[in-house]
Amino acid sequence: MTHTTPPVLVGCSHGTDSVAGRAAIRSILDAIRRQRPDLDVREAFVDVQQPEVPDVVAGAVERDGSTAVVVPLLLSVGFHVRVDIAESVEGHPAVAAAPLGPDPRLVDLLADRLAEAGLRDDDAVVLAAAGSTDPAAAVAVEAVGSGLAERLGRGVHIGYGAGTTPRVPEAVAAARATGAPRVVVAAYLLAPGFFHDRVLEAGGDVVSAPLAPDDRLAAIALDRYAAACARLEAPAAR
Repeated sequence: MTHTTPPVLVGCSHGTDSVAGRAAIRSILDAIRRQRPDLDVREAFVDVQQPEVPDVVAGAVERDGSTAVVVPLLLSVGFHVRVDIAESVEGHPAVAAAPLGPDPRLVDLLADRLAEAGLRDDDAVVLAAAGSTDPAAAVAVEAVGSGLAERLGRGVHIGYGAGTTPRVPEAVAAARATGAPRVVVAAYLLAPGFFHDRVLEAGGDVVSAPLAPDDRLAAIALDRYAAACARLEAPAAR
């Protein structure tokens, strides 16, 4: 079946009870709509909020007769990408895109958030990520951490909120043990909510704001969408 309209872009995030967190994630979708007004952009979640991603995909492909690309509004791979989102597209004319990270633009964003937080030359830096039991997630975070260290010209300690170690308080303690006058934590998180609250409690002297809102996140999401569209169209091209 040939579709003359682009696939529906389903922006799928984790979901949160935080009002500010919901607004931050919605800002990414709003920016996608501004940058690509030709696209049908729909919101979905894997937890906490409705509608759930399988229902949104089914609505796009079964009710509306479209194809769909699910773009994870998540910073790395993990259970939600490999299982929840992957299962949502099975058996449908739909594909799942890669998550937002790693990406050099995320390093730029982290550096900007640290500058906004007042990072000093003699500060120790901790990169705080949500964490996952999936080893590939840690590899992705480490890639971003390496990029940030290169960008800042100093070492970057990495800590996780869950799923793997070291946890953020341990990373903060290790950074403080270097003798730096302050420990500044770069929140590698899209939005306020549960994990950002835990980072604020982890013992750092300064914690940067989450990454959203920022139009660069929408640009990354659209790049992931475009790459997935190519995969979606590949069988018809053969």
